[in-house]
Amino acid sequence: MTLGTTEQVLVLPRDQVPGGCDFTGIRGADPTALEALMQAVREGGSYLPRPTAEVDPGHKQLIPYVVVRQGSLLFLMERSAAGGDPRLHGKASIGVGGHLNPVDHGEDPLMDGLRREWSEELVADFEPHFRLVGFLNDESNPVGAVHLGVVFTVEADGRPVTVREHEKLTGRFAPSAEILALGDRLETWSQLTLAALLPEPMALPAR
Repeated sequence: MTLGTTEQVLVLPRDQVPGGCDFTGIRGADPTALEALMQAVREGGSYLPRPTAEVDPGHKQLIPYVVVRQGSLLFLMERSAAGGDPRLHGKASIGVGGHLNPVDHGEDPLMDGLRREWSEELVADFEPHFRLVGFLNDESNPVGAVHLGVVFTVEADGRPVTVREHEKLTGRFAPSAEILALGDRLETWSQLTLAALLPEPMALPAR
């Protein structure tokens, strides 16, 4: 984003999200469901200034969100004290993703944005194969209420993966039990995603 400009983010009217937004966690999706979402974006999507979108529950900001796996391990990122926002220091995430911007505009802005976020956030010397998991939603708080995640996984298959912004983040593969033990240090979307990816149900930290 150019200095002095306001970020424009891709949004879809809440009432045009296929299947609606009346769910918490991950709702499984297949390529047909993903195509229905992207068709809705082509017909009703638009770009809004991010400050406006963040306080407009009538729209959902679309966020591609990818989890990297190494066998049974998941790639865990933890924010250091070097980041600008003290509220985020020590927070952890298993998802790489971000807002879709006009630079991603095209026939498939979601996948274009996903590939952009992958290259901006991670250093990985291989072409990722993104496997669709489902749609991620959380209406329990004002931030979650204005975002809709589209969750994918990527298998590293023994290949190294590191974070690009190593001065702000650390990144490593960790077992799910260790990630779960982080409690509320783990960002809400990561808690919900981890719950969906584990073979056995897990208890989420109290919010």
